Amino acid sequence: PGRRGRLPGRVKAVADGARKRKARARGNSEGLRPSAQIVPPQAVAGRALLLVVAIMSFLACLTVGAVTVVNDAAESWSNDLLREVTIQIRPADGVDMLREIDKAIAAARSQAGVGAVHALSDEQTRDLLQPWLGSGLDLETLPVPRLIQVQITDSRAFSLQALREAVAADVRGASVDDHARWTDRLAAMARAFVGGGIAILILVLASMVLSVVFATRAAMAGNRDVVEVLHFVGAEDNFIAREFQRHFLLLGLKGGLAGGLTACLLFIVIGLLSDSPVGAAGITEAVGLFGDVTVGVAGYLGVLAIIFLVTVLTAATSRVAVRAHLGRLD
Repeated sequence: PGRRGRLPGRVKAVADGARKRKARARGNSEGLRPSAQIVPPQAVAGRALLLVVAIMSFLACLTVGAVTVVNDAAESWSNDLLREVTIQIRPADGVDMLREIDKAIAAARSQAGVGAVHALSDEQTRDLLQPWLGSGLDLETLPVPRLIQVQITDSRAFSLQALREAVAADVRGASVDDHARWTDRLAAMARAFVGGGIAILILVLASMVLSVVFATRAAMAGNRDVVEVLHFVGAEDNFIAREFQRHFLLLGLKGGLAGGLTACLLFIVIGLLSDSPVGAAGITEAVGLFGDVTVGVAGYLGVLAIIFLVTVLTAATSRVAVRAHLGRLD
């Protein structure tokens, strides 16, 4: 009793609060004043952790958005390639190129599941070769293959093998390319990017968990007298852990919302810039590479998932850290 009288006022208030909460649980109907909180809500460490959680959430949401954009672009590229095959006619001595092009177009149009068939003009062929060979090319003096684009409207009715056999039988020096090599490369690139994004996401969340562990230990060290008194006067470990869990749950929710909303705002700004006719150079290059640089519904659902995950991880990590500390006190 004498030692308890010398305890700091805040320790006594928290201890009294623990006893009062037990009384409430037993159905005590007496008017009781609110008890002091174990973890001060406006602690400097709490504000610093809030900023860390917000930054980690922002980075995690950016990773989810980037993975979504690249994955959607890769699927779009793959679908475009799968909906088209190319007939290539190589020049050779004694071959009438225009006649062979007409025969190749006729052979392609005779196949089931084929839509538009288009032979690239001389101007389109020059445009394709200009980045490598420069402008002003004379196609008559160069052994440049001629390309014919074949659009596939019904993939179930279309037979690639039948088209190859028809082209090989009727057209000299022709071959059919189904772009399988490029499709495989795009799929591999998308898988690698998604895997890297998941690895970055795991590292970001792991860093946040470690930050929460250190912050929980710092909070317990700063309130060591309070925690030990509550523990030794008979307060259940679940009660003490719930107090810390409630504090860090709110902190994780605030930080997750701040980071997630900031990331969503950035996604919206980038989408508006990509739709604008005059945008930044980086945005213009991204639009040329990925097409529509916008985060779809899956990206925003991923942001919500990150906010929920950050909140749950923050609360669960603090609870586990507190229970481990109380277990060492025993």
